[in-house]
Amino acid sequence: MEIRPKRKINLSPLDNKLELTTKIFLVVMWGLTIYTFLKLPKTIPIHFNASGQADDYGNKLTLLILPILGTVIYFGLTQLNKYPHIFNYMTKITEDNALMQYTIATRMLRFIKLAILVIFSLIILFTYLTTIGVTNGLSFWFLPLSLGLLLIPTIISLSQSFKQKNNAA
Repeated sequence: MEIRPKRKINLSPLDNKLELTTKIFLVVMWGLTIYTFLKLPKTIPIHFNASGQADDYGNKLTLLILPILGTVIYFGLTQLNKYPHIFNYMTKITEDNALMQYTIATRMLRFIKLAILVIFSLIILFTYLTTIGVTNGLSFWFLPLSLGLLLIPTIISLSQSFKQKNNAA
Protein backbone atom coordinates (compact mmCIF):
# COMPACT_ATOMS: atom_id res chain seq x y z
CA MET A 1 0.00 0.00 0.00
CA GLU A 2 1.19 3.45 -0.93
CA ILE A 3 2.33 5.60 2.00
CA ARG A 4 1.00 9.11 1.59
CA PRO A 5 2.08 12.22 3.44
CA LYS A 6 -0.25 13.35 6.21
CA ARG A 7 -1.05 17.04 6.16
CA LYS A 8 -3.06 19.25 8.48
CA ILE A 9 -5.52 21.17 6.34
CA ASN A 10 -6.34 24.66 7.53
CA LEU A 11 -9.92 25.57 6.72
CA SER A 12 -10.39 28.50 4.38
CA PRO A 13 -13.22 30.99 4.94
CA LEU A 14 -15.22 29.05 2.31
CA ASP A 15 -14.64 25.77 4.17
CA ASN A 16 -15.73 27.35 7.47
CA LYS A 17 -18.90 28.71 5.83
CA LEU A 18 -19.66 25.30 4.33
CA GLU A 19 -19.26 23.63 7.73
CA LEU A 20 -21.48 26.23 9.42
CA THR A 21 -24.15 26.00 6.69
CA THR A 22 -24.11 22.21 6.92
CA LYS A 23 -24.58 22.34 10.71
CA ILE A 24 -27.48 24.76 10.23
CA PHE A 25 -29.09 22.41 7.69
CA LEU A 26 -28.68 19.48 10.08
CA VAL A 27 -30.61 21.43 12.73
CA VAL A 28 -33.18 22.63 10.16
CA MET A 29 -33.69 19.06 8.91
CA TRP A 30 -34.37 17.80 12.44
CA GLY A 31 -36.59 20.78 13.29
CA LEU A 32 -38.58 20.26 10.11
CA THR A 33 -38.86 16.55 10.83
CA ILE A 34 -40.12 17.07 14.37
CA TYR A 35 -42.59 19.75 13.25
CA THR A 36 -43.96 17.69 10.37
CA PHE A 37 -44.03 14.49 12.39
CA LEU A 38 -46.27 16.13 14.97
CA LYS A 39 -48.58 17.60 12.30
CA LEU A 40 -48.91 14.70 9.87
CA PRO A 41 -51.55 11.96 9.90
CA LYS A 42 -50.49 8.35 10.43
CA THR A 43 -50.32 7.62 6.68
CA ILE A 44 -48.03 9.72 4.46
CA PRO A 45 -46.36 9.45 1.05
CA ILE A 46 -43.23 7.36 1.55
CA HIS A 47 -42.03 7.05 -2.05
CA PHE A 48 -41.96 9.33 -5.07
CA ASN A 49 -41.40 8.19 -8.66
CA ALA A 50 -38.89 9.76 -11.08
CA SER A 51 -41.37 12.45 -12.11
CA GLY A 52 -41.86 13.42 -8.46
CA GLN A 53 -45.35 11.97 -7.94
CA ALA A 54 -46.17 10.10 -4.74
CA ASP A 55 -46.61 6.43 -5.62
CA ASP A 56 -46.56 4.67 -2.26
CA TYR A 57 -47.96 5.47 1.17
CA GLY A 58 -47.09 4.20 4.61
CA ASN A 59 -46.61 4.95 8.28
CA LYS A 60 -45.32 8.39 9.20
CA LEU A 61 -42.55 6.74 11.25
CA THR A 62 -40.73 6.20 7.94
CA LEU A 63 -40.20 9.97 7.87
CA LEU A 64 -37.60 9.50 10.64
CA ILE A 65 -35.34 7.46 8.33
CA LEU A 66 -34.13 10.55 6.45
CA PRO A 67 -32.92 12.64 9.40
CA ILE A 68 -31.36 9.61 11.06
CA LEU A 69 -29.58 8.66 7.83
CA GLY A 70 -28.64 12.30 7.21
CA THR A 71 -27.14 12.57 10.68
CA VAL A 72 -25.13 9.36 10.23
CA ILE A 73 -23.86 10.62 6.86
CA TYR A 74 -23.05 14.03 8.35
CA PHE A 75 -20.96 12.59 11.19
CA GLY A 76 -19.43 9.91 8.96
CA LEU A 77 -18.27 12.37 6.31
CA THR A 78 -17.10 14.83 8.97
CA GLN A 79 -14.97 12.09 10.53
CA LEU A 80 -13.75 10.83 7.15
CA ASN A 81 -12.67 14.35 6.18
CA LYS A 82 -10.04 14.21 8.95
CA TYR A 83 -8.13 11.54 7.00
CA PRO A 84 -7.73 12.77 3.41
CA HIS A 85 -4.57 10.68 2.98
CA ILE A 86 -6.75 7.53 2.83
CA PHE A 87 -9.01 8.79 0.00
CA ASN A 88 -8.76 7.49 -3.55
CA TYR A 89 -7.17 9.99 -5.93
CA MET A 90 -6.91 10.15 -9.70
CA THR A 91 -3.28 11.21 -9.41
CA LYS A 92 -0.28 10.07 -7.43
CA ILE A 93 -0.02 11.94 -4.15
CA THR A 94 3.43 13.35 -3.47
CA GLU A 95 4.95 15.69 -0.88
CA ASP A 96 4.52 18.54 -3.38
CA ASN A 97 0.87 18.05 -4.31
CA ALA A 98 -0.54 16.48 -1.13
CA LEU A 99 -1.82 19.65 0.51
CA MET A 100 -3.61 20.89 -2.63
CA GLN A 101 -5.09 17.50 -3.50
CA TYR A 102 -6.27 16.98 0.08
CA THR A 103 -7.80 20.46 0.17
CA ILE A 104 -9.72 19.83 -3.06
CA ALA A 105 -10.96 16.42 -1.88
CA THR A 106 -12.05 17.57 1.59
CA ARG A 107 -13.87 20.58 0.15
CA MET A 108 -15.74 18.30 -2.26
CA LEU A 109 -16.90 16.17 0.69
CA ARG A 110 -18.09 19.32 2.48
CA PHE A 111 -20.19 20.30 -0.54
CA ILE A 112 -21.59 16.76 -0.86
CA LYS A 113 -22.40 16.63 2.85
CA LEU A 114 -24.33 19.89 2.51
CA ALA A 115 -26.06 18.70 -0.67
CA ILE A 116 -27.26 15.51 1.02
CA LEU A 117 -28.77 17.45 3.92
CA VAL A 118 -30.45 19.92 1.54
CA ILE A 119 -31.91 17.05 -0.49
CA PHE A 120 -33.16 15.22 2.60
CA SER A 121 -34.66 18.45 3.99
CA LEU A 122 -36.48 19.06 0.70
CA ILE A 123 -37.87 15.51 0.70
CA ILE A 124 -39.15 15.98 4.25
CA LEU A 125 -40.67 19.36 3.37
CA PHE A 126 -42.36 18.10 0.20
CA THR A 127 -43.63 14.98 1.96
CA TYR A 128 -45.34 17.31 4.41
CA LEU A 129 -46.64 19.66 1.69
CA THR A 130 -47.94 16.72 -0.37
CA THR A 131 -49.68 15.20 2.63
CA ILE A 132 -51.50 18.43 3.49
CA GLY A 133 -52.44 18.99 -0.16
CA VAL A 134 -50.31 22.04 -0.96
CA THR A 135 -48.28 20.25 -3.65
CA ASN A 136 -48.67 17.11 -5.69
CA GLY A 137 -45.30 15.50 -4.98
CA LEU A 138 -41.71 16.53 -5.41
CA SER A 139 -42.20 18.03 -8.88
CA PHE A 140 -40.24 17.35 -12.05
CA TRP A 141 -37.34 19.60 -11.00
CA PHE A 142 -36.40 17.61 -7.90
CA LEU A 143 -34.43 14.81 -9.61
CA PRO A 144 -32.33 17.14 -11.83
CA LEU A 145 -31.72 19.42 -8.85
CA SER A 146 -30.58 16.51 -6.68
CA LEU A 147 -28.28 15.18 -9.38
CA GLY A 148 -26.85 18.66 -9.93
CA LEU A 149 -26.23 19.22 -6.22
CA LEU A 150 -24.28 15.97 -6.05
CA LEU A 151 -22.54 15.91 -9.43
CA ILE A 152 -21.48 19.54 -9.87
CA PRO A 153 -19.14 19.61 -6.83
CA THR A 154 -17.73 16.24 -7.88
CA ILE A 155 -17.05 17.37 -11.46
CA ILE A 156 -15.53 20.67 -10.31
CA SER A 157 -13.29 18.87 -7.80
CA LEU A 158 -12.11 16.33 -10.36
CA SER A 159 -11.41 19.16 -12.79
CA GLN A 160 -9.40 21.04 -10.17
CA SER A 161 -7.51 17.90 -9.25
CA PHE A 162 -6.55 17.20 -12.88
CA LYS A 163 -5.65 20.86 -13.42
CA GLN A 164 -3.40 20.73 -10.37
CA LYS A 165 -1.85 17.51 -11.67
CA ASN A 166 -1.12 19.10 -15.06
CA ASN A 167 0.32 22.24 -13.45
CA ALA A 168 2.69 20.10 -11.41
CA ALA A 169 3.89 18.17 -14.48
